[in-house]
Amino acid sequence: MIGLAGQPRTWLCTEPTDLRKSFRGLGALIRNQLKQDPLCGQYFVFVNRRKTQMKMLYFTAKGYRL
Repeated sequence: MIGLAGQPRTWLCTEPTDLRKSFRGLGALIRNQLKQDPLCGQYFVFVNRRKTQMKMLYFTAKGYRL
């Protein structure tokens, strides 16, 4: 987890993730593996098996952003 004072925290999932998942699939990973609420306004970063790609999920007042 990376965070600065006054800014939302950034969580990095270090286990390989299937980046074909949508916000629903990634949200389920956040709830089940990280034990966090995906609607909390924090940033969640996922990486693929080879660690060559990343996907970030966060929630705003207008909905999920990938």
